[in-house]
Amino acid sequence: MKSSLDQFPRVTCILRGFSAQETDRILVILCRSKIRSVEIAYNTPDASRILRDSIQKYGDRILFGAGTVTCQEALEDVVDAGVDFVLSPVTFTREMLRYCREKNVISVPGAFSPSEVAAQFERGADIVKIFPAVTVGPSYFKQLSGPMGHRRLMAVGGISADNAAEFIGAGAEYLGIGSGMFRWEDVAAGNTSAMRESVRAFETALKL
Repeated sequence: MKSSLDQFPRVTCILRGFSAQETDRILVILCRSKIRSVEIAYNTPDASRILRDSIQKYGDRILFGAGTVTCQEALEDVVDAGVDFVLSPVTFTREMLRYCREKNVISVPGAFSPSEVAAQFERGADIVKIFPAVTVGPSYFKQLSGPMGHRRLMAVGGISADNAAEFIGAGAEYLGIGSGMFRWEDVAAGNTSAMRESVRAFETALKL
């Protein structure tokens, strides 16, 4: 399910450490929700295979990305798997950003300071991920917009249904939500009712 930068979803669900079976349980739930963007962390065991299988099965309904991509080798692996976007907790090199542009993959490198944010956009990043967002809080996004103007920023790290709307209101254009989306015990037990309730909490908070 390809998406242009202008159509990139506001909310991405981050899956880290889930097995192939658990990932599938989550994707079934998300296919019935208004959250249709998923990041599978590259440091998840067997991440490459899970990505490939998930994209083949759900790629017509969900936008897939790979997270924790920190080197060129990993980038090439996930792009070959068919991802639509790539994220990282750290900055991307010029070569990595160039590769994303050549392959028509949306790049979301990580940054923390204003200098890092500016440098990543100057190198050609599509979106810059502020991580960990909870450390600086929602006001940081508003403060950045003063001297830097509007930027495509994603808040990742510590986002929950309780603070998601506050981050958006302060200027974060996108949210990446990891452990705040689903409870591990619900996913492990296949508690689909509880999992649906977790998703609905975000849909309600963000008026999706």
